[in-house]
Amino acid sequence: MRLTQRACLLCLLCMPAMGYAGQAVSPAAGATAPQSVVAETVTASGLLKPALEGLRLTLGGLKLEKWKGGSVRTEAGTNIASIQRDLQGTLAGLLADADAAPGSVSKLLAVSQNVDALYDVLVRVVDGARIAGTGEQVDRLQLSMADLEKARVALDERIEALAAAQEKQVAALQTDLANAQKAQAAPVCPVVAASVEKPVVAAPRKKIVKKKPTATPATAAAPPAKPAAADKPKP
Repeated sequence: MRLTQRACLLCLLCMPAMGYAGQAVSPAAGATAPQSVVAETVTASGLLKPALEGLRLTLGGLKLEKWKGGSVRTEAGTNIASIQRDLQGTLAGLLADADAAPGSVSKLLAVSQNVDALYDVLVRVVDGARIAGTGEQVDRLQLSMADLEKARVALDERIEALAAAQEKQVAALQTDLANAQKAQAAPVCPVVAASVEKPVVAAPRKKIVKKKPTATPATAAAPPAKPAAADKPKP
């Protein structure tokens, strides 16, 4: 019986830790509830959208025909087209997924990795502009790159804060589970423990065997009675 109660308690304590993206768990008595990370309203789009929108406008306003001809301009055109496709396609989808689950570290990491790759391509575009572009275009590209760098830092800080908060929640759950296990392992009264752990088993009923009655010897036949003497006739 105690084993069944203990198993149920452990299941109730462990279930929130498995699926965990944001189910609040009631702390043990006297414990301090960890701050919920699901209630956060900051989204990935909120952190990145201003910088990404500025980059989109900057790239759309570039006039590559004013650059010096050659392989640098050709490579810059390829890189710009790649960035524009990513902004409208892959990155847009990743941002939508992350916004739908603002407490998911894994979805934010996917956005961060994509933005890092996009930033690397943008660096090559800026380097090409320094070689073959105009000064005005270089300035605009550098400004957009600086804004994107700030947004990247803000996103990384957001991910670190979420990860730290979730680690704190897991630690609190582990502490509550350990306390519950200790409470279950506390000594109890031997009489109570015996009555709970060892249920009383009724003694088996003895089988009553009925004895057959023994045959009694037949009573000896009484000797036949002698006939009474006939009265003699009187003379």
